[in-house]
Amino acid sequence: MPTTVTPLRPRPSRLLLDTRVIAVLRATHAVEYEPVIEALVGGGVKSIELTLSTAGVFEHLPALRERFGADAEIGVGTVTTVAQAVEAIEAGASYLVTPVTSTGIIEAAVSRGIPTFPGGLTPTELHTGWAAGGTAVKVFPASLVGESYISMLRGPFPGIQVIPSGGVGIDDAVRWMKAGALAVSVGGPLLGDAFAGGDLRALTERATRLAAAVAEAAA
Repeated sequence: MPTTVTPLRPRPSRLLLDTRVIAVLRATHAVEYEPVIEALVGGGVKSIELTLSTAGVFEHLPALRERFGADAEIGVGTVTTVAQAVEAIEAGASYLVTPVTSTGIIEAAVSRGIPTFPGGLTPTELHTGWAAGGTAVKVFPASLVGESYISMLRGPFPGIQVIPSGGVGIDDAVRWMKAGALAVSVGGPLLGDAFAGGDLRALTERATRLAAAVAEAAA
């Protein structure tokens, strides 16, 4: 009989396991990122996803890693091709996030020991990403299914690790964590108007509230 080979699954970082929040950053250009990341880190949100829908991510990632390397981990999201995955890893991405289920992207990350969070919505997509070696699967858009989806998935897939993304606010994040999510991925409800001249002190306050609420729920 043929033998099924299970890929080595890169573990989530210690930092993510301690904080349980990924902040999803979308801006016009990556030059806008630094003060926003500083505000997030000040509030205890230290896992940062730079999305490739933002211009200049690859060019600015090394400098951002140098600036925040001691305090945060910086990953690259909205990865949709293997070429993007490889470029992100070579630029120093701590992890990869995708909006789609692509075994090629997952394999590129797993072969280099880089955690990856492949996106999907259906059980078939999510199981495919998990079986290929995803560190956790990203349920996207999470607002369409709600936190009870975790228990449904763990019926046929007992060990699957889940990170909800898309429409997740602070109250939603707490419910997802109580339902057993590995972490939560939060964009607009956390960032607000930060990239439109908004008060970065208010962003730090939101990050502090989110980090505290998630930590309590995870405990």
